[in-house]
Amino acid sequence: MIKALMLSFFMLSVAQAKIQTQKVEYKSGDLTFEGFLAYDSNLKGKKPGVMIVHNWMGVTSETESKAIEVAKLGYVAFAGDIYGKGIRPTDAKGAGELATKYKSDIKLLRERALLAVEELKKQKNVDAAKIFVTGYCFGGTTAIEVARSGADVKGVVSFHGGLTPSSDDKNIKGSVLVLHGAVDPYVPQKDIDGFLKGMNDSKVDYEMISYANSVHSFTEKAAGNDNSKGAAYNELADKRSWIAMKNFLMEHAK
Repeated sequence: MIKALMLSFFMLSVAQAKIQTQKVEYKSGDLTFEGFLAYDSNLKGKKPGVMIVHNWMGVTSETESKAIEVAKLGYVAFAGDIYGKGIRPTDAKGAGELATKYKSDIKLLRERALLAVEELKKQKNVDAAKIFVTGYCFGGTTAIEVARSGADVKGVVSFHGGLTPSSDDKNIKGSVLVLHGAVDPYVPQKDIDGFLKGMNDSKVDYEMISYANSVHSFTEKAAGNDNSKGAAYNELADKRSWIAMKNFLMEHAK
């Protein structure tokens, strides 16, 4: 009976959510960026903010849908723009070139991500003391780099991101959640070993979950379902990783 009442209350809360969305332009010098903001206008007061970093295709409708889902959880969600307004690759070749540009220049990558974090903090309904960063693939890599920059964030979540080791793990202030495909061919075991060593040596509060039978892009339906291609959607891993993120945010947003 109690469980049924709790479920009814939850469903009512979801039904009453009034999600507002808008494009947000922000600048750095002569450069203009375009992010996507989503929040529940029925919730009063300041709420924790979650900056979502896009995959290698830039801020797309998929990125925006992720922001909306996070907003439904009661957070102010902001999809940050790493590439710049209007810079959106149209195919894998272009996306690969752009992603490589930033992954090869970690300083620039961190600067672009931190710019989006600061834009999120400026929103009047955001509790700037409770900021999180999440990301997918390229965005997952970026989320970890935000933590390594020493940014004052509560935590970061990486969905199937890169795990390249770094001596900057010692700068991490918040918690780290890594959601990884157990058979992701794009993340070599030596990287995983080095990453975990860095986390442990730096005494970072981290958790890493590996999902069986999951390769790269396991949360992205557009990736198809053929694991032999190295990137493919996995419905179970997608659902489980989303729950893991929700639990992580709830724990650290207290």
